[in-house]
Amino acid sequence: MAESIFLMNKETQKMSINRRNFIASGAAASAAIMTGASKASAIEIEGVDKNGKGVLNLSSQDGVIPGKTLEEKLDKMEKWGFVGIEFGGGKLWERVDQIKTALKGRSLHVSAICAGFDGAPASHEPSQRKRAVESIKRILPAAGELGSTGLIIVPAFNSQTSLGVVGARYVFMDLAGELGDAAKAAGTRILLEPLNRGESWYLRQLSDAAAICKEANNPGLCMMGDFYHMGVEEVCDYAAFISARKYLHHVHLASRPHRKQPGYDQGDDFRPGFRALKEIGYQDFCSLECGIEGKPDEEIPKAAAFLRQQWEEA
Repeated sequence: MAESIFLMNKETQKMSINRRNFIASGAAASAAIMTGASKASAIEIEGVDKNGKGVLNLSSQDGVIPGKTLEEKLDKMEKWGFVGIEFGGGKLWERVDQIKTALKGRSLHVSAICAGFDGAPASHEPSQRKRAVESIKRILPAAGELGSTGLIIVPAFNSQTSLGVVGARYVFMDLAGELGDAAKAAGTRILLEPLNRGESWYLRQLSDAAAICKEANNPGLCMMGDFYHMGVEEVCDYAAFISARKYLHHVHLASRPHRKQPGYDQGDDFRPGFRALKEIGYQDFCSLECGIEGKPDEEIPKAAAFLRQQWEEA
């Protein structure tokens, strides 16, 4: 009975549920409070950098950038002022030399490695958990060799387990130390990614991921945030990033609600989240994970300029 509360049927998954709409009646008052008082109050929170030395290191997944070759993509990214590139984890070990050669002498660095593993770490099936751990461990050394900030993992997508939330947490925590140790040995991190309920019923808010990281107490196990998913699940971008604090080591960027280039959707506002990143002294990458509406060679530089402006205004 308890599990049925958390498992959504197909009809429920089709619904566009946005927690921000639930508090729309109080939005104006909240905005006024946050605008005037957020900085003053945030510096009293544990883990927040009082000097506000966060930086905007723009990155992108390689598949977002147009180009027939990796070198062509990197040329464009440098021209547009990007400093990081994010790769998929599938068979990453076969591409290490190619990537290192392509990046040699450039101002670009590998940011995160996105998934690419098999199985599900929080599956109800032991065989799926084993597959996940083994494949994650195979990717980690390549991620470390490339200097990546971490390997992004999702504990389980909607279709990958029948465990309830409590069961999934117990199962994942049993593996957390092993995965964290493997990442640390490889010179990188595991990055937990909370998703929206349309993709995963388990681990949907940044505060939950931060709680897992705190309980695991392993420097190899950290987390990331994704503005698109946060737009569905978080009441406040600012508060969500503040809750992550020292465990946050990567950020994904996309417009909301259409998941296109930042600035595509009317009213796109990254400033509350950016203000939190500044205050926690965020030093890692903010990476495009989105579709591009229009001509990429025109729209991506515009999106980068939009993000830099929002960062300055935050």
